[in-house]
Amino acid sequence: MLSALRGQRTTASVGLFLALFLIAFLFVPVLKVIYVAFQDPATGELTLINFVDFFNTALFQESFFNSFYVSAMSVLIATLVAVPLAYFTTRFNFGGAVIIQTLGIVPLIMPPFVGAVAMQLLLGENGSVNLILNDWFGFTIPFMRGLNGVILVESIHYFPFILINLSAALANIDRSMEEAAHNLGSHGLRMFRRIVFPLAMPGYVAGAALVFIKVFDDLGTPLLLNVNTMLAPQAYLRISSIGISDPMGYVISVVLIAFSVLSLWVSLLALKGKDYSTTQKGGGGLSKRDMRPWEKTACYGVIILILLLVLSPHIGLLLLSFGTIWSFSVLPDGFTLDHYLTVFQTATQYVSNTLLYAGIAALADVILGTAIAYVVWRTGLPGRKWLDYGATMALAVPGVVIGIGYLRTFYALDVPIVDKPLASWWVIIVVALTVRRLPYALRACVAALQQVSVALEEAGENLGATKGRTVWRILVPLMSGGILAGFVTSFATAAVELSATIMLVSTSADAPLAYGIYEFMQSASGRGPGAALGVIAVVIVGFGTYLSHRVIESGRKSRAPAAAAVQEI
Repeated sequence: MLSALRGQRTTASVGLFLALFLIAFLFVPVLKVIYVAFQDPATGELTLINFVDFFNTALFQESFFNSFYVSAMSVLIATLVAVPLAYFTTRFNFGGAVIIQTLGIVPLIMPPFVGAVAMQLLLGENGSVNLILNDWFGFTIPFMRGLNGVILVESIHYFPFILINLSAALANIDRSMEEAAHNLGSHGLRMFRRIVFPLAMPGYVAGAALVFIKVFDDLGTPLLLNVNTMLAPQAYLRISSIGISDPMGYVISVVLIAFSVLSLWVSLLALKGKDYSTTQKGGGGLSKRDMRPWEKTACYGVIILILLLVLSPHIGLLLLSFGTIWSFSVLPDGFTLDHYLTVFQTATQYVSNTLLYAGIAALADVILGTAIAYVVWRTGLPGRKWLDYGATMALAVPGVVIGIGYLRTFYALDVPIVDKPLASWWVIIVVALTVRRLPYALRACVAALQQVSVALEEAGENLGATKGRTVWRILVPLMSGGILAGFVTSFATAAVELSATIMLVSTSADAPLAYGIYEFMQSASGRGPGAALGVIAVVIVGFGTYLSHRVIESGRKSRAPAAAAVQEI
């Protein structure tokens, strides 16, 4: 009885600590931003005048329209890229389908702003492609001019969200539906348009909503392409140039949050009242179909063109990192290792800071994620579900809003020993990364916890172990695969975070890798070392992604014999 009471107090203390952490570093900064947006800067009274000024200012009207236009066009182009890859590789016998799907996901391991400069060199006004077009045909195409460049870079970077979700949805469709349509005379594009695509709509809508939100909130790509007439760059420029007392930065932040939430709501509304269920998942009916030779040749041609386009930022970045001078020429004038030497001689603090910040943030994420998962799924603590909802809400808050919120909330809070504001101490960058990546680690920890039987914990407690000892000696080891996957995912994505960190970096000595790349890319002479840093970032994220897959696959294989044994029993 005494032990049970002590366990309840421990659970309540853990739940209270988790709630206080989320309140202090997520809800208070975001609510502060919203409050200031509705506050009269002169009198401090609540008012709508800031929003009236926002919608009456031509620059903000243009920025709002541009952000919406770029996001919508990015969804459209990402759809045109993702749908053929998903459909061909899931519906037809296709040599190299796995390689094609894998290459299609590669763009996600490079931050979009890193690929933006490489895309300028390949597809810009004086880029490789336009130089060839001008020499051979006498015309150029404005691929990267103004908003076109942002749309192209964002589409190429984020289309894998649609590819992954749509491929999964297509694979789950009951193929007897297609067989029935085929027997009734429907085939080709008509069957895809009337049968296949509508049944895969949930997967497509999920991916499209993610693309829209990510593009609408992205800060780094427009800044690097010098397109400042969009909402996220305007929020950053207002705060960084005018100061944290400028109300327009907060109004823009509220608009960004509102559109993130609105996009999710519209995506739910699009599927409301419709039934997409089928009796079988991926089985029955027609198997994968064979193509005629000319169809297969045409499909390979389309896929190769798409893959060349989506992998062009990686190719351009690699060439730039090894190139001597690359200007007004199809390829660099020569190749050198000097840019990497420059990075290792003058910019290693960016790499070491990133490893430190992302490592601490990922560790904190899996500790918090495991604690939240345990409290929510293993205890009866009142209000425990709100811990899950609160941590997941970080997904809907743009990084630039977190940065502005931290500046406003913690700038007046001095840290005693270091004698500087918390908002300008490097620890606040770690906290921002922890909050931003917590949803990823939480979902991995919840999935791992749901696969551990409660009976194992009960057996440990029946043998005399305390609740804490049971968690530490039984639960955590059994969740280790999911916890490690959550750590790697948080680490890899935090390593290239720019939106929040660019607002919080106070000195170059405290700057992480993403900020270093941004700084190098601001000048023509710094693009080579910046590209070398970008390649290092891609290697870090790529290795983290590979490790995450290996951990997940290893965990799945290790659990398979146990699951089979349980089924036999």
